[in-house]
Amino acid sequence: MYRNRVSSVANTLIIAGVAMLVLWADQYTKRLIVKACLPDFPACRTVIPNFLRITYEQNQHGAFGLFGNNAVLLIAMAIVVLVLFWFSFRDAAARSLTVRIAFGMIVGGAIGNVVDRIHYGYVIDFIDFYRIWPNIFNVGDSCITVGVALLLLSSLVTRRHR
Repeated sequence: MYRNRVSSVANTLIIAGVAMLVLWADQYTKRLIVKACLPDFPACRTVIPNFLRITYEQNQHGAFGLFGNNAVLLIAMAIVVLVLFWFSFRDAAARSLTVRIAFGMIVGGAIGNVVDRIHYGYVIDFIDFYRIWPNIFNVGDSCITVGVALLLLSSLVTRRHR
């Protein structure tokens, strides 16, 4: 019993630690971008010509420009999605470090975007692969995407090994 409780606490600390690291990286990079780009709003800097630029954008909408621009609704949807993910993957998180890291990435990225919505009423986006991807995004969005991909890959690997 004691060993299970210690293991559960350790698993939770891994998720929380990854989430805090992602949240810090997301908010730190957004603050850097605001300081660097705001005078030149909306365009900022080309990093790799014809491929990557840093473009400050105030994203009023949800993922990929969907779901309208109601901040309260978007925050509520983020919370619902996080709860659904937790119930769907909590058993896998108890068994897999990859799932714990993935879930921490998703939680940290989602919280970073919720913090923006509460503080500004929009999400700060700035990563712009303008030749190959139509949407501008941020570190939190990237971590959410990688986290979801890791969860999907982990569930496929688990199914294959059964």
